[in-house]
Amino acid sequence: MSLLYEKFKEVLYSVLPIVALVLLLHFTLTPLAASLLTRFLIGSAFVIFGLTIFLAGVDNGITPIGNSMGSTIARSNKLWFVAIAGLILGFAIAVAEPDLHILAVQVDAVTSGIISRVSIVVVVSLGIAILLAIGLVRILFSFPLYKMLAITYVVILILALFTSPEFLAIAFDASGATTGALTVPFMLALAMGTSRMKKDSKSAEKDSFGLVGIASSGAILGVLVMGVISPVKELTGILPNNGSDTESVFLPFLQKIPQISFEVLAAMTPIIIIYFISRHFQTKTSGRLHRKTLFGLLFTFIGLVIFLVGVNAGFMEVGATVGYKLAMLESKFFIILVAFVVGTVTVLAEPAVNVLTHQIEDVTSGYVKRKAVSMSLSLGVGLAVALSIVRILTPGLQLWHYLLPGYIIAIAMMFFVPKLFVGIAFDSGGVASGPMTATFILAFAQGAAEAIESASVMIDGFGVIAMVAMTPLIALQTLGLIFMVKSRKRGLDSDELE
Repeated sequence: MSLLYEKFKEVLYSVLPIVALVLLLHFTLTPLAASLLTRFLIGSAFVIFGLTIFLAGVDNGITPIGNSMGSTIARSNKLWFVAIAGLILGFAIAVAEPDLHILAVQVDAVTSGIISRVSIVVVVSLGIAILLAIGLVRILFSFPLYKMLAITYVVILILALFTSPEFLAIAFDASGATTGALTVPFMLALAMGTSRMKKDSKSAEKDSFGLVGIASSGAILGVLVMGVISPVKELTGILPNNGSDTESVFLPFLQKIPQISFEVLAAMTPIIIIYFISRHFQTKTSGRLHRKTLFGLLFTFIGLVIFLVGVNAGFMEVGATVGYKLAMLESKFFIILVAFVVGTVTVLAEPAVNVLTHQIEDVTSGYVKRKAVSMSLSLGVGLAVALSIVRILTPGLQLWHYLLPGYIIAIAMMFFVPKLFVGIAFDSGGVASGPMTATFILAFAQGAAEAIESASVMIDGFGVIAMVAMTPLIALQTLGLIFMVKSRKRGLDSDELE
């Protein structure tokens, strides 16, 4: 019960700022229909309770499986086994990620099914599977992380030259969406379990970071390749109605439950199968641990169903409506201000951000303070969301105008920053772009794009997750540079983080 209580507090702090902001806007700038507001409040309750149960399930079920799998893979010390295991595990965990399904549903709806939900989920999961396998091989053979990331992003930039703007936005959004509440804990546990088997403890600590960053780049590569080979080169999109024409409060929730339950069960089945197969080959298994893992998987399933029902039936729709109404106001200052506030409070309230800030403070022995990390991340993400809205409002301003210089800066910094911070920075993109970004903020941007005549929902409505995911790459590497300078001034050996 204590675990559920802790998770409930984390999720409550994450969702309440959004609820408070919507209520404030409802009574001031963007009044909402009574039925829509009621569905939003019910959906928010679903999101809170669903995420609470889901995260408790991840801690008890998914994370132990990840640790066990990582140790098993490392003990084999065989390249072919590591590669095959990485492919299977990467695909299984990505297919079950809730943020990916939310993004895929939005892409399917906006493109009227031209880019189907299934195709996005499969392509992105394949990309993650391939890069996860490569990432595990990198850990075992101690290939430098910054070299791996540099090579990967050079390939991404080359592919981006041959991809349409529509696929470019979806590709970088997919990277942020796939590193969510399910994949991040599993991949971190997998990396930790694999790196712990190495004899060099210093190398093991360093290599325990970076796997999430490598795997998330696979999502970008998958969609970019899809865009290059796809016969559809130009896409137009419209914001779907999503049931806002109905006055019913409870009907949308009841309609979503059977479909989402089936989809979640199908998505989690590979993980369940892998767990039972791996348990069969383990010589010593604790019955108590087995029961705990099974309950964890059950909690993961129940929580994920409740969360997705709340998101699809009441929560996300209000994000689009608020974005649309703010963009229709004569003064565009308000929508930019709200975007900045939404970005700032969202990342501050993300539960995983607290874990990350503690981790950085511990690793740097307190020289880089938690408050400094939190402040830099919150301001950076707030700026990223605000700049995304500026892009929607400004004709001719495109996503790559932000991403190209941003990633060039991030890649260049890798060669000067303590290498431990490189891994932390690229892993933290998934931390910043959590459930609230994939749901409310993305819908908010799409609503704004629908309202602006010069904007395209397909091109401009996507890309905000990509902006949010890019921010920590620069912010946390900057903190790494600060730490390095501080260490040298104090006469300490910052090379320990190399």
